[in-house]
Amino acid sequence: MCSVLAVALLAVFIVVAVLLRNGNTGVHFQRSDQAAMVGIGILLSAGVMLFVIARVRADAEGIEVRNVLMTRRFAWSEVLSVSFPDGASWARLELPEDEYHAVMAVQSVDRARAVEAVRALRKLHRAATGG
Repeated sequence: MCSVLAVALLAVFIVVAVLLRNGNTGVHFQRSDQAAMVGIGILLSAGVMLFVIARVRADAEGIEVRNVLMTRRFAWSEVLSVSFPDGASWARLELPEDEYHAVMAVQSVDRARAVEAVRALRKLHRAATGG
């Protein structure tokens, strides 16, 4: 989905840049304005593509979650549970003191794959914590 959205955003900004000089609005747009529109499209597309790098890796010792800007590793002893609240876009790790950490790699739009992933994470969590 991110790739399609990034391409669509870039295409829209390129079309706007091309049409920018063809309109009769009373404002004189220059080539630099067109280049800026393409540049904005590239930046927005790159921002959307940041969501592609989300990843989760889990083993018997813990879980590593890479979201958009940072990677964190949690020992299973730090995690109270793995949940997927109703209406949430992605799964999350429930932590002590009412805190949680989003697991953006497990998204609700993945449907059956998301269910399998949460079940696998819960199984690893149970095995590691004995509960």
